[in-house]
Amino acid sequence: MKTFDYIVVGAGSAGCVLADRLSRDGLHTVLVLEAGGSDNSFWIRTPIGYGRTFFDPRVNWMYNTEPDPQTNGRTSYWPRGKVLGGSSSINALVYCRGLPGDFDDWEAAGAGGWGWNAVRPHYEAIERRVLADGTVEGSGPLFVSDVSRDTHACNRHYFAMARELGLPVTEDCNGPSPEGITRYRITTRRGRRWSAADAFLRPALARPNVTLVANCLVERIVMAGRQATGVTVRTGQGRETFHAAREIIVSAGAVNSPKLLQASGIGPGALLQQFGIPVVMANDHVGGNLQDHLGISYYYKASEPTLNSVLSPWWGKAMQGARYLLTRRGPLSLSVNQCGGFVRSDAHLSRPDQQIYLNPMTYTTTPSAKRPLIRVDSFPGFILSFQPARPTSRGWITLAAPDPDVAPKIVPNYLSTEKDLADVIAGGRLIQRMARTAAMRAFTKAAMAPDILALDDAGILEDFRRRCGSVFHPVSTCRMARDAGEGVLDSRLRVFGVTGLRVADASAFPNVTSGNTNAPTIMLAHRAADLILADAAGAETERMSG
Repeated sequence: MKTFDYIVVGAGSAGCVLADRLSRDGLHTVLVLEAGGSDNSFWIRTPIGYGRTFFDPRVNWMYNTEPDPQTNGRTSYWPRGKVLGGSSSINALVYCRGLPGDFDDWEAAGAGGWGWNAVRPHYEAIERRVLADGTVEGSGPLFVSDVSRDTHACNRHYFAMARELGLPVTEDCNGPSPEGITRYRITTRRGRRWSAADAFLRPALARPNVTLVANCLVERIVMAGRQATGVTVRTGQGRETFHAAREIIVSAGAVNSPKLLQASGIGPGALLQQFGIPVVMANDHVGGNLQDHLGISYYYKASEPTLNSVLSPWWGKAMQGARYLLTRRGPLSLSVNQCGGFVRSDAHLSRPDQQIYLNPMTYTTTPSAKRPLIRVDSFPGFILSFQPARPTSRGWITLAAPDPDVAPKIVPNYLSTEKDLADVIAGGRLIQRMARTAAMRAFTKAAMAPDILALDDAGILEDFRRRCGSVFHPVSTCRMARDAGEGVLDSRLRVFGVTGLRVADASAFPNVTSGNTNAPTIMLAHRAADLILADAAGAETERMSG
């Protein structure tokens, strides 16, 4: 069968949710198309295994940005999932809804119906929260685990530091008081990664009305005038065209969704003409409004044992490996990001402006799929990190060539506003205040270069330009907005100017949320499915009454 009611492009965090939700009633046929292959891998299943998939082209698009002038001409490496589950199969597992004000900002930006009170029920519907004592709250398909019983004992110093500075401490950044230092919740179930493929796609594939085609490349959306009617796909058997009786939903991610729209004639008119692509709908915002979080880490030698002491020696690795295989517990069952949260760099601010990470380990990284990403230092150490939560710089993504095999051109345009520069300095000053507390001084044996306490504001900024890196949260390249003069999608995720086509993934965010973007991407897809089904029911009612 080559015709389906719905075609979902991408089996990542959003696409898996759509496959489940659109097929649940059994009334509609759903085709899911995925460029990657199986997620049946030990390194995907093992939480700390994302160090192995970080540079693995078998499951990772491994994108690189253009050189960025504001970060000393450096390129940024952007891992993106190319596998069932998408980036939820290779990410660092932190589950963070974002702050309520983030979504009220979405609504103010033109995404009507996406305020906090509207999206909160969708979070509650998808989550199954496993508390530290094993108690389960909620009945959603996505397991979100409190793993504090396995986090390192030295983390207590971070909470002592927060109290000394007067920073709030919160039980859960996804709870009723999201601001403050906390132990991060992660997407695991019984010590194993629980991706969007586990939570949503596998239940969907058990239904006869869902078809998955993996290891395929969607080359373009087939248009009849301004009506999306199907997709042209390259598989191992050649080129095929699949038709959509109802709608096509693009969920290929913040990099590949705008790329596919542009390849299909929806995007900046001059760019499309340059590559000889017939213009279906000229819209300069397709691929524009790119936003991402930048972060930086400061390294310290510790005065007492940290996770380094457990994972650096060969015998420690062997013991923890055996422990994990036997019990699914210990450091291999965790993210390297154990603690952190949302804080205000200045108490007078109206809301948190920084997300911080407090990790009980220091390490170096190696850019190779053949060796572990993380090489733990031989001495006890810890990390203090920050990322400005609400960057105002905007970049763009465009086709680099009409050939669908060619990676797009990614221009992040980092640190291009005075506000972003000021936020970097504010974050650096916050880390300085943390490092000066009695709690952290007692935990610190020595600062590793560069010592942030030796830097003035100019030094903080110059060091940030030299060492900062993406936190891998690209969003907003097909953003929701009031009209095509401001964005790509309406508040029901329909592409302006065409019919039968929506985009539902992180590219649809009007603005980046304050923290990690996987949870809001899953939430967005959950609400998107409701909108799609409601519109289909409305159209059917209108047809019957007519």
